[in-house]
Amino acid sequence: MEEDLIKIKYCYMRKLRLYLFILFVSKSFISFSATVDSIEIPSVAMKKTYMAAVVLPDSYKKNNSSYPVLYLLHGGGGHFRDWLTSTPDKMLVKNLADHFNLIVVMPEGETFGWYLNSPVNKENQFESYVIDDVIGKIDKTYRTVKDRKGRVITGLSMGGHGSLYLSTRHPDLFCAAGSMSGAVDINWTHWTLPADFMTRIKQGFQTLIGDTTNMALYEPFSVVNMTGKMKTNNVRLIIDCGVDDFLIEANRELHHRLVYDHIPHDYTEHPGAHTWDYWQNSLPYHVLFFYNILKSNGVTVE
Repeated sequence: MEEDLIKIKYCYMRKLRLYLFILFVSKSFISFSATVDSIEIPSVAMKKTYMAAVVLPDSYKKNNSSYPVLYLLHGGGGHFRDWLTSTPDKMLVKNLADHFNLIVVMPEGETFGWYLNSPVNKENQFESYVIDDVIGKIDKTYRTVKDRKGRVITGLSMGGHGSLYLSTRHPDLFCAAGSMSGAVDINWTHWTLPADFMTRIKQGFQTLIGDTTNMALYEPFSVVNMTGKMKTNNVRLIIDCGVDDFLIEANRELHHRLVYDHIPHDYTEHPGAHTWDYWQNSLPYHVLFFYNILKSNGVTVE
């Protein structure tokens, strides 16, 4: 039975890769002109204004339709424009927005914000920021589908954790969520990294969550411990990680817990590590996964 499932999964992935290849090649000769807005979004909780990048598909200006929205989160050490500036193909997000007629929103999460509300640092309230301020601003500014059936969210590394964390805690706002190389267990003692980097990570978590000798404080914030909530929230999930990524074991553990709890999800391991080459390859799979869900919800713009 397990071998049959592996074969089915392998055939599905081959067909998906072929579909994506044909999609991008067939449209490579068509001129698209997705536009990027840089907008200010104030944080009520943090009393500070941050920037966000918003990619509007070329079709947006040609009709009066309401568009589904993909919230795309950056990783640790990064900022809101990373997905536009750090991928080898700088047109990746614009092309995906055009191909699938999606608005793509990339909010600020700071270098170590983790998209959560810090219990010890009032200047780090990024769960409230994304959920209350960012989504509200986007829905007021653009023609969006103002319902969970038209919102999806994914991200890389810290952003992968963030997308699963936010969607699990706010299933009324998202119909699907994804994680690419997600740091799904923020118990940093389980990570394998150079000693100097681990020291900086420890210092960051000390400021974010508190006492780094008491890992019980970290358990409620780790996605890997939230499968009980995922079981009942009806959020469709796509998760992947590179086999050479330092976070692969945490992702496998999350996958095993999801299987144990009989939670439907799409889980894939690809060749690769914690790199932009990997995430550039991963994002189109997520967007296609989301597009099919949005289409079944009747909210795509054709």
